[in-house]
Amino acid sequence: MSETPLVRIRDVKKHFVADRTFLGRPKRWVRAVDGVSLDIAAGETLGLVGESGCGKSTLGRVVLRLHEPTAGQIFYGDQEITHLSNAAMRPLRHKMQIIFQDPYGSLNPRMTVRATVAEALRQRQAKLASSEEEDRVGDLLERVGLRREHMRRYPHEFSGGQRQRIGIARALAVDPRFIVADEPISALDVSVQAQIVNLLMDLQDEFDLSYLFIAHDLTVVEYISHRVAVMYLGRVVELAPAKQIYEAPRHPYTKALLSAVPITDPKLRRERILLEGDVPSPLDPPTGCTFHPRCPIAEKGLCDREAPTLDAIEDGHLVSCHLA
Repeated sequence: MSETPLVRIRDVKKHFVADRTFLGRPKRWVRAVDGVSLDIAAGETLGLVGESGCGKSTLGRVVLRLHEPTAGQIFYGDQEITHLSNAAMRPLRHKMQIIFQDPYGSLNPRMTVRATVAEALRQRQAKLASSEEEDRVGDLLERVGLRREHMRRYPHEFSGGQRQRIGIARALAVDPRFIVADEPISALDVSVQAQIVNLLMDLQDEFDLSYLFIAHDLTVVEYISHRVAVMYLGRVVELAPAKQIYEAPRHPYTKALLSAVPITDPKLRRERILLEGDVPSPLDPPTGCTFHPRCPIAEKGLCDREAPTLDAIEDGHLVSCHLA
C-alpha cells in the first residue's frame, strides 16, 4: 500500500435543496455531507461507517462526481476534478468506478451478461474484434468466480451473489484504480457476503486497487479495511487505522456503534451503550457538536455551543470531540 494519496477530499460539502420560496429560490437545505476531508492511498481500503442517513453514500457519489459538490475540493492524483465538465471527466471515468448496493437493480434485465460487461469494456477498448471482446468478457467472468458460458444468460437467471459478481466484472472491465464499493454486500445472504469480501480483497492485491468501502456491518469493515472513518450527520467524527478504531475508540459515537457488535467471547464483550433519541434531521442540525443531543458525556455550555474540529490525538488517530 502506497503512502501517497490517490484520492484527496478537502472540506467537501453536498447540500440538497429541500424547499424553495414562492419565486423558486432555495429556502432550506439538506446538509447531506457537511465538510469532509479524507485521503485514500493507492492500494488502500478506507472503510466508511455510520448510521443510515449520515451521508456515506452521498459522499461516495460526490467523490466520483456523480453528484456535483456544493463546496470543497476533490483530487484524483495531482489533478483537481471538483468542477471538471462531463467532457473533461470522461478520460478519468475508467479510473474511478462504483459497485452498487443492489445487485438486482444495477443490471439491465434486457441485456445479457456479455452485453453488460462488453458495454463497459468498449469504453476502454473500443476497437476490439468481436472474438477478442468475447474472450475478454469470459476472462473477467472467470476472474470474479463465474463461468464463460454465463455470458449468454440474463440477470434474472442468477442469484444475488452472482449478480454482484457480474457488477464487479463490469467495474473491472475498464481497468480502474479506485472503486467506491457502496454497501456491496448488504443485500446478500450472510453466507455469500464473506465470498464477495474475499473476492474484493483478492482483486485489490492483483490489480492494486483502492477502495472506499461503505458499509453498516462493522465486523466486515474491520476485516477488509486498512483505516476506518466514522460519519455522523454529514461529518467524519473519528478516523484511524482499523485496529485502533476497534481496540481503542475515542469518540462516544464510535464507542456506541462498536458496543452493538455481537461478540461470542464474553470476556471481550463491550458494555452496551444505548443512544437516546433519533438522529437529528440534516435539515436543521444541532448547534455546536451535532452529536451532543445524544451524547452520554456531553457538557452543557461547551458541546452544545462550540463545534469540535477533527484533530489528531495520536499518530494517525483523528477525533472530532471536545472531551476525547
